[in-house]
Amino acid sequence: MRGVSGRNLRRTVLFGSLVLGLGACASKDEWAEWRSHSSHFASGDHMGFSLKNMGSTPKVSRKDMRESGTQSWWGKAVVPRADQIFED
Repeated sequence: MRGVSGRNLRRTVLFGSLVLGLGACASKDEWAEWRSHSSHFASGDHMGFSLKNMGSTPKVSRKDMRESGTQSWWGKAVVPRADQIFED
């Protein structure tokens, strides 16, 4: 039985990377949303909010809610329950 050649190993790694990369891609609608903006976040406040809300339980302040409107934040909406909104 022959061992794996360098060429076959490279092909396997390339194919695996391609499959993994394609599986993590955004949808057509998500790409359209990204293309419609010139940056990843609308502001530093938007970035801070997104980073602190990467989990499943939103942490939303009244200030976050005001800033999201005045700074025109975009992306997937975080919709907290009333008991998950805290005062500034």
